[in-house]
Amino acid sequence: MRLLKFLDDKLEMVLCVVLMSFMSSLLAVQVFMRYVMGNSLSWSEELARYVFIWLVYIGVSYGAKIMKHIRIEAALGLFPKESRPFVMLAGDVIFLCFSLFICYTAWGVLQRQIRLNQISPAMGMPLWIVYAAPMVGFGLCSVREAQNVLYRIKLLREDDGGANHG
Repeated sequence: MRLLKFLDDKLEMVLCVVLMSFMSSLLAVQVFMRYVMGNSLSWSEELARYVFIWLVYIGVSYGAKIMKHIRIEAALGLFPKESRPFVMLAGDVIFLCFSLFICYTAWGVLQRQIRLNQISPAMGMPLWIVYAAPMVGFGLCSVREAQNVLYRIKLLREDDGGANHG
């Protein structure tokens, strides 16, 4: 149970920290090899690029988890105060639908990459690993957005309950 709580609370943050640290270290080694040793690594920039892709898609999920995705706060102010929670809920539902759509689309792209069996030029790594990033990232994002929708519904019910009983 503690593992599930940890994964729910920290999964994306830990993955982002690990990926960012690895990418930064890899690029530092590449700079050292190129400018100090006079011999660059043929595979490091490609790997750093792929790690960055994974970092971005895991970061999308982290942004959803902490409810910090880009939204137009000024536009929210145009709505009456009583309807703002419903507008926020609608935004989360729309983002959940978008995340599920990206997941579905990315699954098709991933299947095609597996069938094509393409490999990366410098490392010889199967490219389906890179193409899995959008599906995994938006899959996690879908889970987080579903949690956000449930959270906002719970808040609406609590507010409604307080208004009816107060």
